[in-house]
Order: sequence, then C-alpha cells, then structure tokens
Amino acid sequence: MPYSFRILFTLGLVYTTGRVCTALVIPNRPPYLHPAANLQNDANSFILPIRRRASRPMTKNSTVFLNNDIALFNFAHAKSELDTILTKYQRASKILEGSHVVPPSASTPDLAADEQEQYALAPSSRPSWSVEPYNSNVKPSVFVALEPIGNATTADEPPLTVPPIIVTSGTAKMAMQDMVNEGLDVLYYGPIQIGTPPQELTVDVDTGSADLWVPVDCATCSNKQFNKKSSTSYKDKGTKFDVSYGSGEVSATLAEDVVSIQGLTVQKQAFGAVTSESDDFNGYPNSGLLGLAFSSISASNKPTFFESLIREKQLAAPIFSVHMTRGQETGSEVCFGCVNHEKTTGPISWVPVISKTYWSVTLDSLSVNDTTAPSTSVIAAIDTGTTLIYVPDIVAKRFYDMIPGARPATEYGPEFFTYPCDANFLVSIAFGGINFPLNIVDFNMGRTTINSPNCVGGILALGEGFPSNLAIIGDEFLKSWYSTFDYSNGARIGFSPSVNNN
Repeated sequence: MPYSFRILFTLGLVYTTGRVCTALVIPNRPPYLHPAANLQNDANSFILPIRRRASRPMTKNSTVFLNNDIALFNFAHAKSELDTILTKYQRASKILEGSHVVPPSASTPDLAADEQEQYALAPSSRPSWSVEPYNSNVKPSVFVALEPIGNATTADEPPLTVPPIIVTSGTAKMAMQDMVNEGLDVLYYGPIQIGTPPQELTVDVDTGSADLWVPVDCATCSNKQFNKKSSTSYKDKGTKFDVSYGSGEVSATLAEDVVSIQGLTVQKQAFGAVTSESDDFNGYPNSGLLGLAFSSISASNKPTFFESLIREKQLAAPIFSVHMTRGQETGSEVCFGCVNHEKTTGPISWVPVISKTYWSVTLDSLSVNDTTAPSTSVIAAIDTGTTLIYVPDIVAKRFYDMIPGARPATEYGPEFFTYPCDANFLVSIAFGGINFPLNIVDFNMGRTTINSPNCVGGILALGEGFPSNLAIIGDEFLKSWYSTFDYSNGARIGFSPSVNNN
C-alpha cells in the first residue's frame, strides 16, 4: 500500500516597514518534557505537513510607502500566512500532550536525556561566547575564533590576533539569502548539497518542522531540483507518496543520500523526494525545506540533518545559531555548531526548552511600556519558518487593551488589531523571566489605508481551531534577537541582541 503524507512548506514574509516601540504575564505552564507516545501513523504511511507561506502574488499596493516610512498593510499576505499557521500546527495540541510524537529513543537514541551531560556547554562562570565542545577532537578555541578582536579571552585561550572567521572543524556557516520583494522580507533560504557528486539546492530553514524535503526528477517543478540519476549514492526506499497541501497535490518518495552543508556531511540522511508538484510551489528561489525542530515530531520518524551531525559527533557543540537580516538580501546565516558574535551586540540570555518537540519555551508576558496584564499559561514555539507573532485570542485581547486607541480590526477578521500609527510605546516579550523588546519597525504591519491614522499590529490572535495555550514566535521577533538553539543542558534557546538593532 502506498505511503501518503501531506506537506506544509512555509516561506517567510517579514514586514520591514513601519514604526512603533504594559506586560501580560503567562507563567505556570505544566512542563512538557520528553514525549512518550508513539506517532500513530499507518504502517505504510506518514504525514509530512508542508504548505507554502505567503504564496499570493505581490502587488504595487503592498509596498506603497507613506509618511514616516509606514507602508500600506497587505491583508492578502497576512491572511495567507495565518491560514498556513493553522495547517502547520494542526497537530500541536496532540503533540504537546505527548501524543502524535516519536519517542526520542526511537528516532535519536544519542539524544536521550541520560546522555545529555556529554554535550554540556561551558559553566556559567565562563564568558557566554566561550563554549566547551562536547567532541574531544575539536579544540575549545573554536568558539574564541568567533569573538571580535580586542575582547577578553580566558586564561587558557590565546588572544585572538586574526579576523574572526569560521574555518575550524566541527562548525559550518550556511549563508542565507533574504528574498526582499518591494520592501518585504519574503523568504530566508540557504544552500545544501545532496548526492555523489554533490548537487547544490537551496532550502528554507524552518525550526517549526523536522523533515528535509527537495524536488527530485520533477517534471512539473520550475525550481532547481535534485537529479537522483546523477547520484551514485542515492537510495530510493521504495515507497511512493501521495502528497496533498492546501489545494494542490505532490507526489514523493522517501529517499536517502549524502547530505552536506559547508563540509558537515551525513552519509545516509533521510529526506522526502518530491517528484511532481502543482503550480503554487513554483516561482520562488528555494527548492525545498530543511526542518530543524526535534525529530520527535518528524513525519519520517528519522533524525533531522542536524541531529545526525550530533549523533556522529561531527559538531564542536550541539548548537546552531540563526541570524536574520532586515531588508538586506545578504548577511543572514545559520551557524552550525557555533555562535557568530559578529552578528550580536551583547551576551546570550538562555531560556529552557519545555517540550522537545517544537523549540518551545514558556511565554511569561507581553508588555507595553511598564504595564502588566493578568497571567495565563502559554507555550511559545520559536519558529524561523514563520513571519509574524501569533498568540491565543485572550492573550491578544489583553495585550491590545494595554495600548491606548487600539481596537479589533473586524474589517480584516478576528485575528487582527489596529492602533494609532503615531503612538509611542515599547513592546516586549518575556521568556523564562527575561524581557526581550521588539524592534519598532517589525511590529508595525502598515496603515489600513493610505491616509489612515491607524496601523495594524504584528501580534495576531489565534482563536477557534487552534490550541488555547500555544503561541508562535516568528521572524518578527527573531530579526531583533540572534538565536542559538542548544541540544545540551536539557535543551535551551539563547537570545542575544542582533546587530540589526544598531
């Protein structure tokens, strides 16, 4: 019987126009730690949700800039991503309850809780940028090489005398392109090599999913694709897939081949090989998607590419870090096994992961200036494959109640709110007891009409059909905070101020 799975493929849409700059407390969420229940798929099938985000065509209207560089709000793009979020996280409530997941011992045995100590990073007494490798074959100074010239080093590490570069073993830097279309950050994507000899394709980097997917010998695909006949190491696992996503259809096969990113190589990496796709997957520069969430939620029940690197002890440390530019086509990157301090302006603040499914943390509060709203219990998934910020309906209502002049934007739907464009306030989000301000440019999604005094806020409400205790934190937040995803120390995420804020 053929496999069947659904694919959710998301593209970024980051509004980089506008201006903006009270706390909603949300603690006491019962911690979800190691999911224990198996994913109950048919023996011959798995579900891989992939849906293109913000796939509607752009128009001149979407980039009309007004006084103070505030653009006109593009409802079509926001609604498209909202629909995608509902599809992408349709299993979230089950996953966070411990069902619809693969036990870590089944998919990634080397990442079991009782083995985490071997991946331990440096004690807190050491500088946040100096990380002890868990791989004894990699020298500790690998991370010092990322520290800007002139900064202090520890006594057992020589002063840095050369420009900070990433050339040491156990690390790799994937340079990402920011697809900027008429003032919007539409998509962050980077190169990956597959096969023998290697073929280079580009993939969307997504911490909200856990599968690798690329087109293979696809007659209906307009983007660059992988040619399996040209790879001597390609293995078709013999299982056909009927793939549905949104309103389209895709055919695919579970495959295995050599996968590399800038010298870090996994010899037998599982991935989805799509052989045909409908038109709404075409017209974008990237070919596929690289999932970097925990493989406990993978559709294939296989380790992610990054987890394979950890299992094979290829990394200087079991971390990857993400930098996203604002309105610049070049400069974004993923640093595998490393932290690039050229992209940061301050120390790392660590927040514990509470569910090894999505990269999820406790959302303590939303703040407007110094005002705090009543508490609620919410889990926040940090998702590089999502553009905006989405919170439960009650959280959004309490948040906008703290902004004078804000109101529900019923003309767009119950998820949207507006506020006075000339209002002066600071929005912050707190994770693990630490406040992280949003850049005023990213919160403002634009004016409702050309001459309107009202702008649409970048924090949207998620109501019926969505888990009442889940928030999605996308690129709107991540452009202000350089983010480090750490498999050690029980799993945690580190946020340090981005150079984008200079």
